[in-house]
Amino acid sequence: MFEKVKSRVKSLLDEKYRRRRNIALFVDGPNMLRSEFEVDLEDITKKLSEYGEIKIAKVFLNQFAPSRLLEAITNIGFEPIVSTVDADVPLTISAMETLQNPVIDTIALMTRDSDFQPLLTKAKENGRETILITIKESLSVALKNTADHIIYVSVKKK
Repeated sequence: MFEKVKSRVKSLLDEKYRRRRNIALFVDGPNMLRSEFEVDLEDITKKLSEYGEIKIAKVFLNQFAPSRLLEAITNIGFEPIVSTVDADVPLTISAMETLQNPVIDTIALMTRDSDFQPLLTKAKENGRETILITIKESLSVALKNTADHIIYVSVKKK
């Protein structure tokens, strides 16, 4: 009986702990918001709410992003960042700057690109929990083995 109560209290404390976490979410738009996938960013925010509260949400795009996509990203409360260079660079810079923000406990990264493995490693070195949001197709093994948590997004191929 005591073990059951102890287990339930631990479960409630774990849930409370997760909900208090402040998350910074960075989305690799060119890699994850591709036309052949139907990834729903609102669904991502719901799944992330199990881990904490999203305080920063940025989607990094290249100059070829359609204006409808920019509008949709803005309408759900994310900040679209359009770059004329590879989106990897501004995403990494923004995430590294966020590591200096003491309010952020968790770095969530939505990508499949192994180029971001050092970013996850650096976040962990700085005491941040890491969440990888990805799809199973073409997933980098390095990313999978570096992240603390993985959220698989279901995609519908067109």
